[in-house]
Parts: sequence; C-alpha cells; structure tokens
Amino acid sequence: MTTVETALGPIATTELGPTLMHEHVVTRSPGVQENWPHLWDRNAILSIAERKMAELYRRGIRSIVDLTTVDLGRDIDLILGVARRSRVHIVVATGVWWMPQRYFSAHGVDAVADLFIRDITQGIGTSGVKAAIIKCATDTAGVTPVIDNVLRAAARAQKATGVPISTHTWAAGRTGELQQAIFAQEGVDLRRVIIGHSGDSEDLGYLRGLMERGSTIGMDRFGLESFLSTPKRVEVLARLCAEGYAGKMVLSHDANCWTDMLSEEAKLRTRPQWHYNHISDDILPALRKAGVKEDQIEQMLMRNPRAIFEAKSA
Repeated sequence: MTTVETALGPIATTELGPTLMHEHVVTRSPGVQENWPHLWDRNAILSIAERKMAELYRRGIRSIVDLTTVDLGRDIDLILGVARRSRVHIVVATGVWWMPQRYFSAHGVDAVADLFIRDITQGIGTSGVKAAIIKCATDTAGVTPVIDNVLRAAARAQKATGVPISTHTWAAGRTGELQQAIFAQEGVDLRRVIIGHSGDSEDLGYLRGLMERGSTIGMDRFGLESFLSTPKRVEVLARLCAEGYAGKMVLSHDANCWTDMLSEEAKLRTRPQWHYNHISDDILPALRKAGVKEDQIEQMLMRNPRAIFEAKSA
C-alpha cells in the first residue's frame, strides 16, 4: 500500500479521492500577528475554515494540498486545528514562495535544502506533521539569486526524498520554462514537477511544451479573473483535453479560508468566484458543456493527484 503524509498522519493514496492540488488554509504576513495580536482571532479563523471545509466535503472533494510556505505565514498548529475539525484531508508543504526572508539568501543551497528535507523526513517544528510536497516560486522578477537558491534547494530536497515539487509561476513571462531548466540542471525528473498557475496562460505552445518535457501543469487559479477570465480558462483546458493532455493537468483555485490581505467581505466584493467551491459548482459543468468527458475530469481531479504522490516509491 502506498501512503501519503497529511496533517493528521499518513493515509493510503487511494483515500485521497477528488483532490484540489493548489490551495491554502490560511495565508498571512510572517511576524505581523505575533507583534499585533489584535489582528488575529484564531477561534474565528478556525470557525471560518471549519465551515468552508465542510462545504467542500459536501461537494465531493476529499483532499486539498496546502501550499503555504514560511514566507506565506505557514502555521502548522493552525493547519492541525483545521484538519482535526474537517473530514477533508490536508496535505502540507515545505519550501519557500517568491518573498523569501533574508535567511534564504544568506545561506547556501544545501543548507536550505536541509531545511526542506527535515520538514519531510522529521516533521515541521515540533508538530510531528511531515510535509509531502515542496513549494517554490518564480514571479515577475524572474530568477533572482535568492530564487535560484531556493529552486536548486527544492530540486535537491526532491531528489533526496522523492516527494514532488509544485511551483508558483508568472505564466505571462513563461517562467515555468526557467524552473524546468534549473530542475533539469539539478537532475530532477521533470515528471515529479507540477508547474503551477499555468492556467493563467492561453499560450498553448507554452503549455504544451511544459507537458511535453514531462511536467504536470496546474490549472489552479479558477476564480482569479484578473489573470485570465473564466471562459478563457475553460476554453484552454477543454482544448488541451481534446488534444489528449488530461493526464498532465490538475485543478485548483489557489484560494484560502482566511488571509490577512483581504477581509471576507472584500473577497466577496472583488473576487466573488474565488473560493473553494467554484470548480465543483461552476467549472465542472462548464467543462462538460465544452466537451470534456467525465473520465477526463476524474483523471484531473483523482487519478493525476494520486499518481503524483504514488510516484515517490516508483
């Protein structure tokens, strides 16, 4: 039996079920709540998260991958609190987003890789919760020296542990290609990499190239209209499914239960479709209408996530 680590311990990969591969429980600004605790109502956040996870479960989603890193305010105790209140499995990440603290430029690649490896093999802090995926990122600034450090550290941690890498990209700048090049230099099997936020692009040549080089692409920002409209996202996804690429794509929203960047009211006002239920309620019916088959939907939501985590022991 192949297992994958979750916040509440290992489960069989067969238990993952329909899985959203790029989400967050909570994102926050590291250090802010610690210094201004009046901004942080933990019990209220837990209640919001409990409700949102219950709504997700009712729609048939059984697992989410929480790609919250240290520079996005990863709080493993809070994730544990949510997991204990939820029937949805939460897979936890290690790694660094595109706003790394100074530590990550002051220490070498191997020292940073050791931190990621520790999260995967020993657990995060004193929680005992083991990460099962590595997050890294390239945004509009491209591969800066510190981002190069982090990408190479992620690659070395991947090779040492076998867990997959999942990335954040600036799709308009085709930064997924830069990530793949660095991972390839480091000897990573690109089939162990998910190039995230690829759904922000309608450049089919770029997307096909990422998949042809072996990686899975994340069609994972449904509801964020500022990057690409929903009709365009659906059109691109349906086109790629028609071309036979359903086996190389996963779905998600990049949403959260709570963030210190936007109030719940502001989210509803400015991003009304950016929530955990958008794929279940709106996108899957739109994909079916666009000709995507049920087997392809199952492939992207169930079989691809399971295969990504099962490949660790392959």
